[in-house]
Amino acid sequence: MFERFTEPARRVVVLAQQDARERAADRIRSEHLLLGLCRATDTRAATLLAARGVTRAVVEADLGAAGPTERPDQPDLPDKAALASVGIDLDEVRERVEDAFGPGALESTRAAGSRGRRWGHIPFDRAAKKVLELALREAIRRGDRSIGTEHVLLGMLHSETGRAMPLLAARGVTLERMRAALDEPGAASG
Repeated sequence: MFERFTEPARRVVVLAQQDARERAADRIRSEHLLLGLCRATDTRAATLLAARGVTRAVVEADLGAAGPTERPDQPDLPDKAALASVGIDLDEVRERVEDAFGPGALESTRAAGSRGRRWGHIPFDRAAKKVLELALREAIRRGDRSIGTEHVLLGMLHSETGRAMPLLAARGVTLERMRAALDEPGAASG
């Protein structure tokens, strides 16, 4: 299916993978795809989102307010703010450990376990796969030959597509509204 993706849509998937890796996620989730859309600021989807007040900073704040992604295979990571409230500066601890033991020392410990930096392929979770499947359906529905960032956005606005859909809906970004916005004259692909 990825051969049908435009270059900007492929870039969004790569950005989502990078975000998942940076957050030490075991899977690429719909919220990573949403952050990827927001990071690809030169695309139609990012323009549509930004016009509605949805930016990377807003999404990250909403994700933080919603709490950590449920991951039954791992305990919750320590909350930086909670540690700070008892006088522990997590960044300072990391800096001191890396000064003493070298860069990335914490990622290579047994305590880091699978929370450490992941390299290589990170699979999509079920909801993110659904987003991409629905992006294809939206492209077909619109009569488009390729899958652009706007189709990925439309795909994540369906139900059962993970955390991204309710975050967007709470900000007034709905499937119907985005379809209408794309039908407006001058709505370019991206």
